[in-house]
Amino acid sequence: MKYVDEFRDPEKARALIREITRLSDDLAKDLKRPVYIMEVCGGHTHSIFRYGIENMLPASLELIHGPGCPVCVLPMGRVDDCVAIAEQANTIMTTFGDAMRVPGSKRSLLQAKALGADVRMVYSPLDALNIARKHPDKEVVFFGLGFETTMPSTALTVLKAEAEGIRNFSLFCNHITIIPTIKAVLDSPDLQLDGFLGPGHVSMVIGNQPYGFIAEHYHRPVVVSGFEPLDILQSLWMVLKQLHAGEAHIENQYNRVVPEHGNRAALEAISKVFELRQFFEWRGLGSIDNSGVQLNQQYLAYDAEKKFSIPAVTIADPKSCQCGEVLKGAIKPWQCKVYGKACTPETPLGALMVSSEGACAAYYQYGGAPKDSIKIHPVEEISV
Repeated sequence: MKYVDEFRDPEKARALIREITRLSDDLAKDLKRPVYIMEVCGGHTHSIFRYGIENMLPASLELIHGPGCPVCVLPMGRVDDCVAIAEQANTIMTTFGDAMRVPGSKRSLLQAKALGADVRMVYSPLDALNIARKHPDKEVVFFGLGFETTMPSTALTVLKAEAEGIRNFSLFCNHITIIPTIKAVLDSPDLQLDGFLGPGHVSMVIGNQPYGFIAEHYHRPVVVSGFEPLDILQSLWMVLKQLHAGEAHIENQYNRVVPEHGNRAALEAISKVFELRQFFEWRGLGSIDNSGVQLNQQYLAYDAEKKFSIPAVTIADPKSCQCGEVLKGAIKPWQCKVYGKACTPETPLGALMVSSEGACAAYYQYGGAPKDSIKIHPVEEISV
């Protein structure tokens, strides 16, 4: 892809919105309710708000903002464990910038840093490994998190540490997998969904085939989508076309990036270093079987949970915070009691307000409000 203008063409956007409106209006008449489509990925949520897409869509189509932001689903107890490691002597904690601000029950990593802990922002786990090389007298820990998108870089870093014999490096692993998450959402009794926009970045690693069960067993269409405005509009149109025809299968709108069978080298690195956890706790979704990964027996020497003593206690979210309901699509961010009041990006109560991919942060940044209260001309929003 050489240009982005072709993915922000106002004329094509108009045509897609007309077709989306026609299809969703027809479907809504039969369903006697709006059509519900979930975008799983937090990157899609960000793009939808950034370009004003949600406010261009007809009332007959409702977007549900899913749990595809890994920072947002990190439970407080795991943040507390990470802070406990960071506050130990001769330890350097490293992680991505948005992870530093996720609130624990007492403090975030950023607040621990202000109190004297050595916490450093890095752009990749390889940066953390380089810090370990430079400080052989310190224990350097990388707070790893993310779906399959970021797993390969973490796995390759562990392999590199082993190859170089670097022993003062370890991983506090909070990587999670997308398929059990979608299954948990589909099995949720209080959530009604008609189709999905599949996550583009995750699919770049795992390919399209793992989503087959959604169409086969749950009879819901999935379209793996890119992140530009026309990518998202075209993907919505593709989902609606399937629904209108009474079909359910997996389509790849993002085929310029996503290979059918995924990235072989990335998948090999993941399978070599990681194994599934039997249970993993998700903020807002509870414990999901086989949804997280951990270092396997061969690489336990790099497991921070084996090197350090941690509290490992489950902590409930504040009662006033409704991240769980937002994550499952039961409510919109602006319907949360503390949204924009006690909970803002400067003083987040919930994780959805921390990451730029979180639905609450995206709503807040781009002026999210009830759809009925905003009238936007499609051409003005698509033109960037």
